[in-house]
Amino acid sequence: MLTAVLGLTGALIFGSADFFGGLAAKRISALLATAVAAFAGLVVLLLALPVIGGTWSESAIFWGGLSGVTGALAISLLYACLAVGPMSILSPLTAVVSAVVPMTFGLLQGDRFAPVGYWALGLALVAVVLVGFVPEKGAVRPSITALSMAVGSGAMIGAFMILIAQTPDDSGLVPLVMNRAVNGTIMFVVVALLALVARARRTQKSVSPALTHGSHRSATVRTGILLALLCGAVDVVANFLLLLGIRAGDLSVMSVLTAMYPAGTILLAAVVLKERIAPVQWAGLILALAAAGMLAIA
Repeated sequence: MLTAVLGLTGALIFGSADFFGGLAAKRISALLATAVAAFAGLVVLLLALPVIGGTWSESAIFWGGLSGVTGALAISLLYACLAVGPMSILSPLTAVVSAVVPMTFGLLQGDRFAPVGYWALGLALVAVVLVGFVPEKGAVRPSITALSMAVGSGAMIGAFMILIAQTPDDSGLVPLVMNRAVNGTIMFVVVALLALVARARRTQKSVSPALTHGSHRSATVRTGILLALLCGAVDVVANFLLLLGIRAGDLSVMSVLTAMYPAGTILLAAVVLKERIAPVQWAGLILALAAAGMLAIA
């Protein structure tokens, strides 16, 4: 029961973080928003570490740091594939792969359920597809490259869950601190390198950057930074719940329930932005609740 509650709650919070991150990415670059979010998450974790605690061990540092690398790869591939599109296919594909990889690993490692539990896992995967579906008019068939990036992103998200599950129970927040430190460092380095490349290209072409209305641009950037900071703080809470769920229950259950993160995004978008929730997404939300209930008794 506890695992199901933590999994669904974490998924909703993950989706909320994605919502704020998406708004931030519209105002500043997606990579910069991710880097700022990682920094914010690291600050929150460092403030919480003395309270929650955690033992610094080689295992906690290694697996936590390695999960930061997979997280950076996952985010980069995710943004790349969604930019190519269509989102209606690539978004749920990424979510399903992110659930199947750690679920398979967990089952191979010995996770066992009552018969209803296996039915629930299958039902949950269907819910992931329906919840993650993004209706698009005139969506075209995705390219092999886009499909490969979506699968790669999902696999890296799944790898993050597997790696974080290897950390010792007494490590507390240490693995997440390492995750954010490594993730943020990678993303800031990427942002800096891209900025240098863009500057070099402008210099070669002898073209000055386009001038915009300074005050408006400054306000937009400030808003984007604040949204990215909020995204990072919220995302840390979701990661903490994920870690608690994995340590309290089964990796396979947590991976499938966490993959329902688009639910948090679409619900928040409906409340804040008044966006319409598609009937197929409502069906996914209902199936998700049903699957969580079945897992709770499995």
